[in-house]
Amino acid sequence: MATLEIRALSVGYGPVRSLRDVSLDVPAGAITAVLGGNGAGKTTLLRAISRTLGFHRGTGTGTVRFDGRPLDGLRPAQVVAAGVVQVPEGRQVFARMTVADNLRAGALGARGGRKASAGALTRVHELFPVLAQRAHQRAGLLSGGEQQMLAMGRALMARPRLLLLDEPSLGLAPLMAQRIAETVQEINASGTSVLLVEQNAAIALRLASTAYVLEVGEVTLEGPADELAASDEVRRRYLGVVDETAAEDADRAAGSVRGLSRWSA
Repeated sequence: MATLEIRALSVGYGPVRSLRDVSLDVPAGAITAVLGGNGAGKTTLLRAISRTLGFHRGTGTGTVRFDGRPLDGLRPAQVVAAGVVQVPEGRQVFARMTVADNLRAGALGARGGRKASAGALTRVHELFPVLAQRAHQRAGLLSGGEQQMLAMGRALMARPRLLLLDEPSLGLAPLMAQRIAETVQEINASGTSVLLVEQNAAIALRLASTAYVLEVGEVTLEGPADELAASDEVRRRYLGVVDETAAEDADRAAGSVRGLSRWSA
């Protein structure tokens, strides 16, 4: 049975329709990726799952179920308590608070009480040792990569069973993006399911077992991540791989045009 099931989800902001009849699954224990460019509806999808659409004046129809339980109608805090936690795009840490206080904020309302929170903090420090080293530093003084670590660590303090990651590699140097990707794998290996929203298709398809492509609010492609990575369309549009045959044909055509131009001159 899938951990997360979304069926016929449509979302709008006033008259603007952001998602249209979207259906997808996140199997238990898996990493599932959602790819797409700016404006594809990826962030809106996560807001619909975490029940934060109302904060952005969005409304939706369709069903979202987690372990068979409808999330529709729950408050965001109840979704977190159920085990679904989102890391928002843009590393939205509490800049004036210390690293330690940011992590404590993540544990508010978490399952399991004080003992579970202590265990979660130990795990966060294992994954991100820099957060232990800078526990008393203001979060706003961290580098971009360190702030992403803190945003993920804060979410992990709630001990999620499903982690929603919104563009974790955004704005990071390639080496830091790779470190974050490796940590996502480690989090998943410990038993946490992951729904990964990414523009960086190379990273997402390498991490995920299944992937969906969103375009203008609709799912246009879906399937095993390795098959999508081998798809000519995905390679051309999201991985920057040029179709060599088409490129050679274009070069020959351009050469013919240049030759005709010389003769006509």
